[in-house]
Order: sequence, then C-alpha cells, then structure tokens
Amino acid sequence: MPNTSERPRRVRVQRDGPLLVEGPVEVVGEDGEVAVSDRFTVALCTCRRSRDFPWCDTSHRRRRKPEAGERDGGDTS
Repeated sequence: MPNTSERPRRVRVQRDGPLLVEGPVEVVGEDGEVAVSDRFTVALCTCRRSRDFPWCDTSHRRRRKPEAGERDGGDTS
C-alpha cells in the first residue's frame, strides 16, 4: 500500500504507551508478514505484550512499573 499522501505521515509517541500512526497503514514484521489497517489512526504496540501484535490491545496498562531500587528489569506481573 504506497503512501499517496502529499504530506508526511504523522506518528505520535506516548510515554509507556503505543505509537499512534495516522492511517491507513501497512506494517511489515520481522518475519516479513504484512499487517494492514485502513483505520484513520492506528495504535502500534511497543511493549510486545499485545495479543494482537503489532496492534495495541492496551496490555501495557496491566504492566507494573518498577519501583525505585529495582534493577533487574524483569517482568513482575
């Protein structure tokens, strides 16, 4: 799906959240699989916890933030 728009595609970055991308979009994964969405805005998962990856399903909201002094970075949920 080529980008036929004359203006640049807008991507919004959110702290601890998904990337919001003006659609429609075509996402090519590491394995070459292509996912397409025709929505006007799509949320792309950045935490890789989504069951519908690459689309965000808000799984990041259930992730506990590390407390001060925690250094292992492991998943504690």
